[in-house]
Amino acid sequence: MDAVDRAILDALRANARATFAELAREVGLSAPAVHERVNKLEAQNIITGYHAAVAPESLGYSMSALVGIFLSDTADEDHVADQLAALPAVEDCWFVAGEESFVVKIRVPDISGLEHGIRALSKIDGVARTRSTVVLSTRFEGRVQSAGRQHA
Repeated sequence: MDAVDRAILDALRANARATFAELAREVGLSAPAVHERVNKLEAQNIITGYHAAVAPESLGYSMSALVGIFLSDTADEDHVADQLAALPAVEDCWFVAGEESFVVKIRVPDISGLEHGIRALSKIDGVARTRSTVVLSTRFEGRVQSAGRQHA
């Protein structure tokens, strides 16, 4: 992957609906050349998909929380991950180093939904306990960083 591929990725991450002609103008190539590069990035699984960013509140999900998942000594991590993926309230899941084994982000309509979500997490075989942090407000989320950026 070269600097032009990184520029294409940056442009697509900022606006996945950009046409090949728009991308071409931005990176200084022809539209067919950009199309070919995008196809290669998709074939290499560098570009893994395209999606619409939706305001969760507009769908009735006004509450979110980060929940640390502590596993029992006999827990099967893959089984727990599969069970977490099956819960509709779980939006993101990270396997982490530290006290917790997983941290998940859950989105729910209200406090009752939060209680239900935490109970569902706690019922998963292998989950010893959870620790929740309720999000009061989101300063930024899903920030697009340059594909050329190597270090923090």
